[in-house]
Amino acid sequence: MGTRKVQLSGGTTYTISLPKSWAQEHGIEAGSVLSLHPNQDASLLVEAMGGRTSADRSTTIDVSTDSDNTIRQRIRAVHAVGYDSVTLVDTTGNPDDRRKLVDRTLTELSGFELLETTDTRIRLPNLIDAENVDVRKSTLRLRLVMLAMHRDAVTAVVDGNEDLARRVIERDSEADKLFAMITRHFRRSLTDLHEVEKLDWSRDKLFEYYYAARQFERIADHAEKIAEFALEPAATIPPAYATRLSELATASRQVVDEAADAILTDASVAAANGALDKRDRLLDRLEDFDRNLYDHDVPNEAYVLGLLLDSLRRTVRYGANVAEIALQQVTRQNTTD
Repeated sequence: MGTRKVQLSGGTTYTISLPKSWAQEHGIEAGSVLSLHPNQDASLLVEAMGGRTSADRSTTIDVSTDSDNTIRQRIRAVHAVGYDSVTLVDTTGNPDDRRKLVDRTLTELSGFELLETTDTRIRLPNLIDAENVDVRKSTLRLRLVMLAMHRDAVTAVVDGNEDLARRVIERDSEADKLFAMITRHFRRSLTDLHEVEKLDWSRDKLFEYYYAARQFERIADHAEKIAEFALEPAATIPPAYATRLSELATASRQVVDEAADAILTDASVAAANGALDKRDRLLDRLEDFDRNLYDHDVPNEAYVLGLLLDSLRRTVRYGANVAEIALQQVTRQNTTD
């Protein structure tokens, strides 16, 4: 790291010199335009604008020999890392069902649209700009979807409600879509200063929202897993255990909800600490329940209950992860204020 002395030029303008080696490396000379990004932490980022074109965010992928699953994964990957446009090329000609495959994949992603299709090329541009995205609101929405899924999943498996279980399973795609969008913009913010400005959140905040959203998405996956048991005829919940299971599930969501308040609604640090205290007590209760199953004389029922308890355990721990990142958030803010 080098240092530079600030000079006063013309009586009104402060100037500093640029390191010559850095300027030469990036093709900067007299008359070049630099982009300046002032931050709230008293830092000023200087960015060379040369070479920044729309082509930097475009890519072409040859899918001639790829399976359907590989194509889906590659589309998700280019969306996640932040490309604005992707072109799928198949020099042998796109099969008739290729467009349907791409269409189905795009229903899981925000922004990408199937705009142009030829015999050999499919172009997918991104139509959502970061200026129209609020990562915090998207994380709040994911929180609501996740908690509703979890509540309905437990109700479905306890009551044997197959219709409710199917609605939970279908809704998992909504949770995945929200998380994919949050991931995309967080990843872009790591390498693009303009993205940070458009999103109007610091990188620290974006990471905290992304991290919380990751835990919410994992809980949504477990809600889907819980709901699937309602569709298995052999996976019945004994009435003697139903109430206790429901109470533990409600308590697990409370841990998540309080932790989410701490990071998303500027609740006091007490909310995060309270969530962590509840985690410890609730994990003990879940462990006691699990031990009681050792003496259960119907192996299949004990097996199903054990898997459900494991999902509740994970729900509690993911909620605690959110509480811990909330505590880190408070520490960071208190340090920088």
